[in-house]
Amino acid sequence: MFPGAPAPAPVAVPRRRAVASSAPGESPEAAFSVDDLAQLIRTMVQGSFPAMWVAGEVTQFTRHRNGHWYFTLKGEQSSLRCVMWQSATWRVPTAPDEGMKVVVLGALDVFTGRTELQFSVRALQAHGDGLWRKAFEETRARLERDGLLDEARKRPLPFFPRRLAVITSADGAAFHDIVSVARQRNPLVEIVLIPALVQGEEAAKSLRTALDRLYRWEGADVAIIGRGGGSREDLWCFNDERLARKLSESPLPIISAVGHEVDVSICDLVADFRAPTPSAAAERAVPILDDLARVVRRLGRRLGEASQARVRDKRRGLEQASRRATLAAGSLVERRRLQLNAIAGKLHVLSPLATLGRGYAMVTDREGHVVSSIRQATAGAAITVRLPDGRLEADVRAVHEAQERTTSDGGSDGGI
Repeated sequence: MFPGAPAPAPVAVPRRRAVASSAPGESPEAAFSVDDLAQLIRTMVQGSFPAMWVAGEVTQFTRHRNGHWYFTLKGEQSSLRCVMWQSATWRVPTAPDEGMKVVVLGALDVFTGRTELQFSVRALQAHGDGLWRKAFEETRARLERDGLLDEARKRPLPFFPRRLAVITSADGAAFHDIVSVARQRNPLVEIVLIPALVQGEEAAKSLRTALDRLYRWEGADVAIIGRGGGSREDLWCFNDERLARKLSESPLPIISAVGHEVDVSICDLVADFRAPTPSAAAERAVPILDDLARVVRRLGRRLGEASQARVRDKRRGLEQASRRATLAAGSLVERRRLQLNAIAGKLHVLSPLATLGRGYAMVTDREGHVVSSIRQATAGAAITVRLPDGRLEADVRAVHEAQERTTSDGGSDGGI
């Protein structure tokens, strides 16, 4: 019997056919069936050994498609077959590596199918934090390979959030800390709780469901996901890869606040902002109202100054454009004036008055018709002689035809 173990329960010996003077198994007539013997051994083993920790090296690890793990714990000279049912594997962050030294908690059992001794494992730990570190780094590497940890994809938090969503346990201290800090900083911000499990086997699934609700709602400006401190096992749901990928699909900025400052989770790496504690997350998400007012006033002054500067620039531009237009108009007027003077000079040369000024006269009859030939006038007819400075009213006394014709150089001896 195992030292310190309780006394085994009485073993029920299977009923055999009634054979006089023969105990079970003592004669061919009273023989055990294989099934009965296997069950008898299993009952004796289970009743003789309490749960215990066993240390060894993992070999021949197999993950069955139904989620059960099968492996052998190897010592220096012996080995022990182990089974870890799927219902217990969720507590282990990842499967152990071949050759990894581990300690397991469980109990001896017998696989009656082969009447084989095996160790039924309830918990498994590697030396140090090997398994947890391995699972964390494997998840981190896959997310990094897909670009989900790039700093470039992280978004800035809103300057003035109107509504803050908090995904955490409704009963946890984290939510109360967030509400307290947020209310002190800005009582105008509305805080909405989306409750979720933050510990246990169903925690990761519950957090993913809460994120789905947040995304469908579309009513928050920023969100906080997280919980207060706890053991590594308590916080492990925030290292779930599916939760991290769901977080990366968020349409709004999310702050991750998991545990305390020294705890870093996969959610912290994927979120838009990592806060060391839930209270710090509230401080980052909700600016102080007075600070906002000062910022708004400063922005208002800068906006006014910018508007005035813009108006000055526009006015200066209009003045310069006006001066250029005035200069262009004056130049155009001057050019037109010079052109008019030139035309006027030409017209003056061609004017009849200019001809009269050179000693010539224009004769018209009583009706005002120009008399340019003696054939248009008769003796005694009234005519008007126009000179540069007036006109003469006269009568024709006689008409004489000119004796000399026009000379070749345009000269003439004609007269009245």
